[in-house]
Amino acid sequence: MVEKNYMKVEFLSKSTNESFARVVVAAFASQLDPTIEELSDIKTAVSEAVTNAIIHGYEYNNDGIVIVEATIEGNRIEIIVEDKGKGIPDIKKAMEPFYTSKPDLERSGMGFTVMETFMDELIVESQLGKGTRVKMTKVFNSVVYKE
Repeated sequence: MVEKNYMKVEFLSKSTNESFARVVVAAFASQLDPTIEELSDIKTAVSEAVTNAIIHGYEYNNDGIVIVEATIEGNRIEIIVEDKGKGIPDIKKAMEPFYTSKPDLERSGMGFTVMETFMDELIVESQLGKGTRVKMTKVFNSVVYKE
């Protein structure tokens, strides 16, 4: 039987909550018995997605809500990071390496590139004025489950 599990957390869009999101998702993913590298990949991707929601979605408005969901099914984890912020005007452009809509900040514009590198699949959906939803998937090849 393929095991399935699910979790969801919501928190204010404060930059101090970024590390909270990393730890929560990493703890949830640990049931898949990931390698240290796989766990690090997940934590980094979640950090990038949550930071984007805080900085770009809500523009440091601490009253916004960031939603993080994760589903484990078999040897795969799907992580969704969602905000109800301003949305992305041009997703394709935003996903280009080194592109940033905030050049005044000391950011590299590599958030989506990092997510794509560390995860097996990345899907970004966004609507202006309604927010952004980032869906990331990682498959663990070392996981053995019983049918």
